[in-house]
Amino acid sequence: MADTIVAIATAHGVSSISIIRLSGEKSLSIARKMTARESISPREALLTSVYDSSQILIDQAILLYFAAPKSFTGEDVVEFQCHGGMVVAQEILDTATALGARLAEPGEFSKRAFLNGKIDLTKAEATAKLIEAKSIDAARILARQLKGELKVFVDESRDALLQILAYSEVMIDYAEEDIPEDIMENMMKQLEDLSLQMERIVENSHRRRGLIEGFRVAIIGKPNVGKSSLLNALLSYERAIVSEIAGTTRDTIEEQVRIGSHIIRLVDTAGIREARDTIEKIGIERSMDSFADADIIIALFDGSRPFNDEDRQIVSLLKQAKEKELIVALNKRDLPRQFDSSALAEFNPVDVSATMGFERLTDRLKEILDSVGRGEELMLISARQIEAVTQAREAIESAKAPLQNGELEFFSYHLQDAVRHISSISKPYESEEILDKMFGAFCLGK
Repeated sequence: MADTIVAIATAHGVSSISIIRLSGEKSLSIARKMTARESISPREALLTSVYDSSQILIDQAILLYFAAPKSFTGEDVVEFQCHGGMVVAQEILDTATALGARLAEPGEFSKRAFLNGKIDLTKAEATAKLIEAKSIDAARILARQLKGELKVFVDESRDALLQILAYSEVMIDYAEEDIPEDIMENMMKQLEDLSLQMERIVENSHRRRGLIEGFRVAIIGKPNVGKSSLLNALLSYERAIVSEIAGTTRDTIEEQVRIGSHIIRLVDTAGIREARDTIEKIGIERSMDSFADADIIIALFDGSRPFNDEDRQIVSLLKQAKEKELIVALNKRDLPRQFDSSALAEFNPVDVSATMGFERLTDRLKEILDSVGRGEELMLISARQIEAVTQAREAIESAKAPLQNGELEFFSYHLQDAVRHISSISKPYESEEILDKMFGAFCLGK
């Protein structure tokens, strides 16, 4: 980390302000050359002229200097807040590189903060996710992680495991001494409590993953029930072709839309029925994939047509989707009713239509999204964190049988495995190559 790095830390494009960030031992000397100033005080906003390497004026900007170790990265950090737009920011960036800095790699600022002990991995991941948060609830969850909520859980779990491991090691070393009879029982009870806590956290994280990634909402139904009309209504523009010809939608269409305080990924699917040709078959297969991947299913039925075998096929799919949130709607309520509503009684359907509006449906969708967002339970925000807790729990479960059988060497082995997995959430033991891969997913300037 001897190099001084530089990057534009704001989004590309026209804006009122752009930020160029430097980090490293040459940051202050580069800033002095670019501003023609001998003295720059730390933690003071300075309005200054900024020059290129030929001393030609680039802009007037705000300069902030953070002296090591009191900075985000733990190194000397300088930020230029210049007028927005690609030209000025790029010129300042080019000047900094000409004076000895190099362009930062994606996530390199956060990586340096981690390696210098300024943040742990829980805070690093929360920072990256917060930039892309899909809901207010997600932002609040991530803000709690930035304050150290997940790190507290990791530290407490690790300490509990180490304490149990210490008891085991003592019993191994003094196997011939009298050991209190309730120690084994207490160790098992602690392991069961910890395993149950981890199980709840993983289940809760899977259920609420859409708060971070954006919930996937699939619209399904037989052909010509109004799926594309619903998509267009939710998007407020004509995204999908609407016609009276069954099978008009031949492929899945995916768009993002805001519902209340949530951004969801809305998927319009091809009508599900017995395929009439090869192209339609492919479209229906993709519809089934979207159904399997979705967090929430909106199933549309045509209230103006009698219940038939194609509707029965959709009902059968809904009965299989026990772990998904379901919204069932009878469309075309403005037309004479021919559909047997009793076939959908167990799903509590809502009546909607393109001409009279889909408000009842969107209100129910908003209720589901808001209900998932409620609660203060700890949530894991990445597949890496979920995998680590899952493997830690599996190691704890594997340790129970050796403990019951008095095989303390095997018991200790599994417990050490659990400690390694749970510790990896905040500070893994992996090589720097793994860290490069992880922080490489960050944006430039972060």
